[in-house]
Amino acid sequence: MRHVPETSPAAPDPSPDRLVCHTARFDTSWPEPTTAIVAGHGELDAANGIQFVSYALRNSAKTQWLVVDLSGLSFFSTAGFSALHTLNVQCVGEDIRWALVPGRAVRRVLRICDPDAALPICADVPAALTAVQQEPPRSFQLVAETR
Repeated sequence: MRHVPETSPAAPDPSPDRLVCHTARFDTSWPEPTTAIVAGHGELDAANGIQFVSYALRNSAKTQWLVVDLSGLSFFSTAGFSALHTLNVQCVGEDIRWALVPGRAVRRVLRICDPDAALPICADVPAALTAVQQEPPRSFQLVAETR
């Protein structure tokens, strides 16, 4: 008599979490249920900047921590910087802690467009994962002076 298992084996993931958009490919991995790593390859410019932001935040309801790894980009335009600025604003609005891992092409544009380093930049993905999961720095709280 042949043995039939009571539970079926886990089905493989039917399709990778990926977006191919013009001259870029964006992939998402989930090292933890509320932590997303979005990696970009190719070119991020005016042709795909809006789609990139939509793709990166499409699971914002379940994302607490987000790492954007753009170290694989070969080209990054000022429109790409505008996309990162939009991503930053939306992450703040949705209370998502995020960090950026820039590559050579991204760093070149950031030196010009973000000289004060307002975007949360990390050297690599492990450092970015650590940075987003740390407690945020505490803000100063104004207290009324008592007389």
